[in-house]
Amino acid sequence: MSRRALPVGGRDAVSRLASARQEWEEASRRLAAEARDELRYRQLCDLVDAVVDGLRRRVGHTFSLEQLAAAHAEAEDWVREVVREGAPPRARVGVGDAALVQDAAFAVYARGAGDYRP
Repeated sequence: MSRRALPVGGRDAVSRLASARQEWEEASRRLAAEARDELRYRQLCDLVDAVVDGLRRRVGHTFSLEQLAAAHAEAEDWVREVVREGAPPRARVGVGDAALVQDAAFAVYARGAGDYRP
């Protein structure tokens, strides 16, 4: 990557973004692996959708991956609350799944970034 291609935050921002994207991609794989338990998978997907809705409100529709990574760094508390409120009674999912839900939702939302490349 040339020096001109570096995001505003420089090499640290590039490193943070690369790390975040790895976490998001890993969560996508972990979520897909949950499909063997249909009820749990459906409940996880519902929570991912709820977090994506929260991202639309917090990040907006026009954003860069760097902006999304910055939002990711500050999302733990509100995502945990979304999971706590969104999990149905006697659910097979809960607050212990918040990190998986968070990272999978960010993976979904990242595809809408202006600078997204697979």
